[in-house]
Parts: sequence; structure tokens; C-alpha cells
Amino acid sequence: MSLPRTPSFRLEGRRALVTGASSGIGLACASALADAGAEVTMVARGADRLEAAAAELRADGGQIRTRALDIADTSALKAFVAGEGPFDILVNAAGMARHSAALETSEEDFDAVAAINIKAAYFTAQAVAQGLIAAGKPGSLIQISSQMGHVGGVDRAVYCATKHAVEGMTKAMAMEWGPQGIRVNTICPTFILTPLTQSTFDNPDRRAWIEEKIKLGRVGRVEDVMGAVLYLASDAGSLVTGTALKVDGGWTAG
Repeated sequence: MSLPRTPSFRLEGRRALVTGASSGIGLACASALADAGAEVTMVARGADRLEAAAAELRADGGQIRTRALDIADTSALKAFVAGEGPFDILVNAAGMARHSAALETSEEDFDAVAAINIKAAYFTAQAVAQGLIAAGKPGSLIQISSQMGHVGGVDRAVYCATKHAVEGMTKAMAMEWGPQGIRVNTICPTFILTPLTQSTFDNPDRRAWIEEKIKLGRVGRVEDVMGAVLYLASDAGSLVTGTALKVDGGWTAG
């Protein structure tokens, strides 16, 4: 009898593009992919912080390239991907949040959050998929969404709207690009403790609300997302597409 073997989680010979890669979840994803053997191109707006992060990953043995780029500039984004691709793996970790009560949301805040969380996410995936299809290659496109793409949250109407949109477009893209061997999925973390979320955790009422909703009894760490990214990027997730992998500690379970 021939025993089945676990598919490989290794990524040697594959090229990955990670946006929002200079800190937080994006940096953790870049680290996970590099550690698995991928050549990782890290993209973020701030050149200094991006290069500092890249230097640490290179010192750890990672194959790292960088590009300072605002993915909200879709023309620059498309030109970059067309010139540097094709990328076998995309992890779009760039995101924005401007929280307010729904009655108080300004058009400026709505447009700013939607420009990054919906428009840039959409056209980043499109650009990478176009490169893969032109090259006749399969690939794995991963959007860092949120548990808020599946539930609501106080003072988060705009953020929830954008993440629900990401969930919908991911399903549609998975249907369209599946015949070309391109998988499209989301990862939906709960609240992850990062420099960007520190102010939320510093609010005792907000922290109590978060900890009460997370069934496992602790807040998220960036390391919690790394295994999920590796699974979806690698052959281990080769039959997974159009789905949302929730790393939420049970928040959305009920």
C-alpha cells in the first residue's frame, strides 16, 4: 500500500508580492514566505521603514526585494507588477481604518478607506492575475481581510463595508480565474496587537469588549496569521479557493 504524503509547505522557486509589508501583519507574512523559501518582494509607502524591515529579513537569510509604492496609485501599481512580475503569490496586507459612528462618517474618510481597502485590493489582485495568465502560470492570491468582513462592529461601518466587499470580490475572482489555476482566498484575523491597533487596546472598554468576544481568551498576535498565509500560498492549500480562512479565536462562531 502506498501511503499518502503531506503536500509541501515549501515555496522554493516561487516569487511572492507582499503589500503593506513594512510592519505588522504584512511584515509577518513576508517573513513566513521568505522562511519557506520564496523570493519576496516587499511593497509599502514608507521607504525607510521598508528598507529597515527588509534588512532584518535578509540578515535572517531571506531573498528579499523592495519597492516603495503607494498601491492607491493604481497606474504606478499596474506598471510595477507588469514590469516585475509575474508573481506566483500575492499577499495584499495593505489596509486602512478610520473608525467613527456611522452618523458621523465623513466622505473624506469613506473615500480614503475605500481607496485602499477596496479599489487598491481589487486592482492589485487584477494586476497579479493578468501577469500569471499571460505567463500561463497558476498562482495563489491572498487578501488580508478581517473578521469584520463577516460581522458588524460599533464605530466600524465603513471598515466593515470595505471588508465585506473584499469577501465578495474574492469569491467572484476565484470563480473567474479558477480555470487558469489561480486560487483566490482571504484571511480574516481578529484584532491583532500591532503598533496600528495599540490605541484600541489602550482603551479599557474596547479591550474588554475584544477579550469577551474572542472565545480563546486572548488577543491575536501577528504570528497567528503566518501559518494561515503559508497554508494558502503553498501546495498544502492547492484545492482551496474562494474561501475565507478565519483566524479569529472564535469571534464569528457566535
